[in-house]
Amino acid sequence: MAVLGLVMVKDNAMVELLKWYVDAGVDCVLDNSPCNRLIDKTAPRRPAQTTYYPKAITKVKKKASTPELFSREASFQTASEAADNAASLDELKAAISRFEGCPLKFIAKNLVFGSGAVSPDLMIIGEAPGAEEDRQGIPFVGPAGQLLDKMLNAIDLTRDLVYVTNILPWRPPGNRPPTDTEISACLPFIKRHIVLVRPKILLMLGGTSAKTLLGTTEGIMRLRGKWKNYNSEEIGAPIAARALLHPAFLLRQPEQKRETWLDLLEIRAKLQSLR
Repeated sequence: MAVLGLVMVKDNAMVELLKWYVDAGVDCVLDNSPCNRLIDKTAPRRPAQTTYYPKAITKVKKKASTPELFSREASFQTASEAADNAASLDELKAAISRFEGCPLKFIAKNLVFGSGAVSPDLMIIGEAPGAEEDRQGIPFVGPAGQLLDKMLNAIDLTRDLVYVTNILPWRPPGNRPPTDTEISACLPFIKRHIVLVRPKILLMLGGTSAKTLLGTTEGIMRLRGKWKNYNSEEIGAPIAARALLHPAFLLRQPEQKRETWLDLLEIRAKLQSLR
């Protein structure tokens, strides 16, 4: 690297610029434009060669189809029409699998629909699938699902006696909370889900599920511990509804299990009164 015989003077902009060039590895000035010194300028220039390929291999590959973008209103309308036409749970699952108005569909591994009893007294609705649910395509099979099983067993219930699903059938990346747009796109499906299952009691796990189905802005701490009514024109009579702390929250805040146990006791008493 050439040595620049310069006297370093403070506040000299040119000197500082040259120092920056030296630190960056610039040791000499060549030209204002790049020059390829490997080219022999005395040799005659050859015309550019054109390679011809058979027509069979010159076809341009079609780009992979990308999901069509829907507005929030269009997604809700499309979901509503598809949900209304579903006369059974199998038809509803097929309608959701064809639905493309929610971008989560294209990044999730599996559709997580629902599972459980055909005509249950209790329908449980959570927020959205987690990582393990996304892998298996079954709701509540991860750590939160295992705690849910224990909670059900404590009030003499098992998974095959209830029906379990989520507001969203696809997992949000990183288990982040669902956006309002995602909830709006999937809302007609979960409402139709409730109509087809027709439970006697609706148990909403977590704030997202409770606020969505009850149409309120109150948080889960205000909603839990109280009986509410879930109303639907398609069902007619309101369904008794109860908001409960989500099992995933209880795993992070085990001190809240006492309050949840009191809620579970009231749910058991309500179920017994309906039999």
